[in-house]
Amino acid sequence: MSALVLVPGAWHGGWWYDPLVTALREQGRRAHAVTLAGLGPDDDLTVTPVNLTTHVDQLDALVDQLTSGGEKVVLVGHSYGGLIVNAVADRDPRRISALIHLDSDMVEDGESQWDVTTDAIRRTFLDGIGDDGFGVAPLPFFDSRARPHPLATFLQKSRLTGAWREVPVKRFAAALDTPGGPQAPSAMVKVRDDPAWHYEEWDTTHNVLRDGPDRVLGLLRDL
Repeated sequence: MSALVLVPGAWHGGWWYDPLVTALREQGRRAHAVTLAGLGPDDDLTVTPVNLTTHVDQLDALVDQLTSGGEKVVLVGHSYGGLIVNAVADRDPRRISALIHLDSDMVEDGESQWDVTTDAIRRTFLDGIGDDGFGVAPLPFFDSRARPHPLATFLQKSRLTGAWREVPVKRFAAALDTPGGPQAPSAMVKVRDDPAWHYEEWDTTHNVLRDGPDRVLGLLRDL
């Protein structure tokens, strides 16, 4: 089976996937949970600014490393991570066997996270901008390991050719029990009736691992 590369959402590091990684490794699967640049415990956005390209380049380099022998990988993106996995697949879809979106955002060429998110989340971005102007503070109820998220990643426009659509397996899980309504409504509309996608709706919050990894394991079991 292909190795799995797991990209978390905004403010979170690879630690968010710990329950899933543990379960996958118990099944004998290879799983790599990524902490994106600027979101490590010692990262300082005032010293090393980060934008969307930084994150795409980082994941692209890891995928290159994992596929150097001709293997393919499964890319899994939660929330903001959906932008990153699609952008990396767009650079060379031949390396990717499947794209898995966990209640994640998706953009077209020339769109940013800001463009496709909800008004409520835009207010969260604006309200959370720190004094240095580089990061957006995590919400109070997040895990203590959450870090300020690089503001530029929300605002920079994606540059996509559309080649990511050539990935043969594409799956989307929509979380319907999130307070305030779905967090990725524009993505849900795009894929719900698209025959190129396998689409599921889950009775869970945007934190799809809140109740454990079983739902996600089911989505990945045959990949």
